[in-house]
Amino acid sequence: MNTLLKYKLWIGGAFCLLVIGLIIDATYPKHVSGAQPGAPPDVEVVQVEQKDVPVYGQWIGTLDGFVNADVKAQVTGYLLRQDYKEGSFVSKGQLLFQIDPRPFQAALDQAKAQFAQAKALLINAEANQRKSQLDVERYTPLAKQQAATQQDLDNAVQTNLANAATVETTKAQIQGAAAAVETAQINFNFTRVVSPIDGVAGLAQNQVGDLVSTSSSSPITTVSTVDPIKVYFTPSEQEYLAFTRQFPTVASREAQERRMPIALILADGTTYKYQGRVEFANRQVDQNTGTIRIAALFPNPGNILRPGGYGQVRAITRIQSGALLVPQRAVTEVQNSYQVAVLDSENKVSIRNVKVGDRVGNLWVIADGLKPGERVVAEGLQKVGPGMRVNPQPFTARMTEAKGR
Repeated sequence: MNTLLKYKLWIGGAFCLLVIGLIIDATYPKHVSGAQPGAPPDVEVVQVEQKDVPVYGQWIGTLDGFVNADVKAQVTGYLLRQDYKEGSFVSKGQLLFQIDPRPFQAALDQAKAQFAQAKALLINAEANQRKSQLDVERYTPLAKQQAATQQDLDNAVQTNLANAATVETTKAQIQGAAAAVETAQINFNFTRVVSPIDGVAGLAQNQVGDLVSTSSSSPITTVSTVDPIKVYFTPSEQEYLAFTRQFPTVASREAQERRMPIALILADGTTYKYQGRVEFANRQVDQNTGTIRIAALFPNPGNILRPGGYGQVRAITRIQSGALLVPQRAVTEVQNSYQVAVLDSENKVSIRNVKVGDRVGNLWVIADGLKPGERVVAEGLQKVGPGMRVNPQPFTARMTEAKGR
């Protein structure tokens, strides 16, 4: 009996302690760090900004020399030596290769000898012509006085005419011999292969001892002027037409091209420190790609940039007036449509479809769906849903135009 009573008292005491604990737990709230359950989540918001912004275009660019001169052999012969360092700067007229000059020296000497021989023949022909002219002058009065026969006079006249013709023929031979000397001299000079321009000389395509020929289509080397350096890029036909609509006359387009700075983003992602300018646009649109080729010139002191390199050309294509701007992170793409989370005056969220335009740095132009001054969620989109009340905080990232990536 005593055991049963003790058991009942133990159960009753435990039950009383449980009830007292529940009462205390309900009376005194728990101290837990953080937001209370059911409190509005913190999100960062930003106002839709309206202002004029430049719209940039960006295209793949290929680097090329301002002038590229293929150096080819003008005479056939064996290379005796190479007189330049590959990849170095060379001056106009600087010797690059020497072709064996001996056969051409011999041809030049022969041509000079034939020229001298022709001049000697002319002296002899002119002497004969003067003698025959004197005979004509002597026989003419004698024939009138019948002191000489008419036959003698006729023979003297015919001889003089033949000698005069010989003089003219010899003069023509001299001209031919002089031309042969000039040709031989030119060929002899061509044995010195020199740079036609100032620039950077490329790799030698022929080695000492090789036979080079005028019939070869390959150059011995190439020299390129690389300061300034030319960069080709290919905007679309639509982009080109939009530009021409903004500047409809040739004068206005040329003036804009001179004012329009062009940036070059190099292969390592850095932006080239010098700005370029448009040099020319090609005469036609490529029918296969629908693009037009445009060349820009960039200063290249020190010849740092070289032909054959790649980069990205970036330039302002137009100015969009009154553009509505939000950070790119405020826009969510869902199944080829774009949405933003907009707050009303009571800080309630509504999900709104928008139409986006161009990207301007870290901002996105909103073409339709927002109004200036409306607030959109820029950070914390994963926390919100339609109709949810939030606790708005200022967006910490500055809403500025990025100059490029």
